[in-house]
Amino acid sequence: MPLVSMNAFLPQAKKEGFAVGQFNVNNLEFVQAIIEAGKEERSPLIFGASEGAIRYMGLNNVVALAKAAAEEADVPVALHLDHGSSFEVVMKCIRAGFSSVMFDGSHYPFEENIRLTKKVVEAAHAVGVSVEGELGTIGGVEDDLNVSEEDAALADPDQAIRFWEETKVDAMAIAVGTAHGMYKGEPKIRYDIIEKVASQIEAPIVLHGGSGVPDESIQKAVSLGVGKINVNTENQVAMVKVVRELLDNNPDMIDPRKYLGPAREAIKETVKAKMRLFGSSGKA
Repeated sequence: MPLVSMNAFLPQAKKEGFAVGQFNVNNLEFVQAIIEAGKEERSPLIFGASEGAIRYMGLNNVVALAKAAAEEADVPVALHLDHGSSFEVVMKCIRAGFSSVMFDGSHYPFEENIRLTKKVVEAAHAVGVSVEGELGTIGGVEDDLNVSEEDAALADPDQAIRFWEETKVDAMAIAVGTAHGMYKGEPKIRYDIIEKVASQIEAPIVLHGGSGVPDESIQKAVSLGVGKINVNTENQVAMVKVVRELLDNNPDMIDPRKYLGPAREAIKETVKAKMRLFGSSGKA
């Protein structure tokens, strides 16, 4: 089926109490692994593409791969810009064929974040594209984002509610204690912020930095209103582990298919496990 906006499944996720995974794409094998996982689990899914991945893969290649994968599947698939840094970047992705975008204005003052996000929402909604907004600063490292622990800032729940009321974004990312990348210790998630905001807005909460969060923490967050969870690092770790082992044990191996094929399978199994954990399996 064609690519769809996140509104094809996120309202259902919030209503029925499950979350849909955003799984970032970094090359062909990621796209193939994620779509196969979705087909096998009968789960809606979101291909996430960061600006770094777009530079690496090429904008048109990202769109072409996502469209081809979606058209061969009978589950709903969105192609989502992850952490769009400007109105211009967002518009470029929409024109190229993205069905969903995130505008990350969290580094702007609150009122400016609202103003810019409203501008994105107006333009995106006019062409049926869903929008994710962000409030608060999520720590950790991912592509172009590098936020130290001391600079990470939790979202103010009252501001988050007002932000949604004024912007009407389709998904609301708020900083609640998770971080991009893998954790050195157990994350201290502020469930009270999730619960307060989720109960007062129509849009589901987005949990960034879903890699390495304990299963029970994910399940609790979903039960309180998280409807979208971003995963990238765990898939990268699963892939690299297999590639390293194969090349270490087979120094004469030169055919990339011999190690990228098994690595793709490792990503697929990781994604399938996340879909079950998030409760999205069987929801397509």
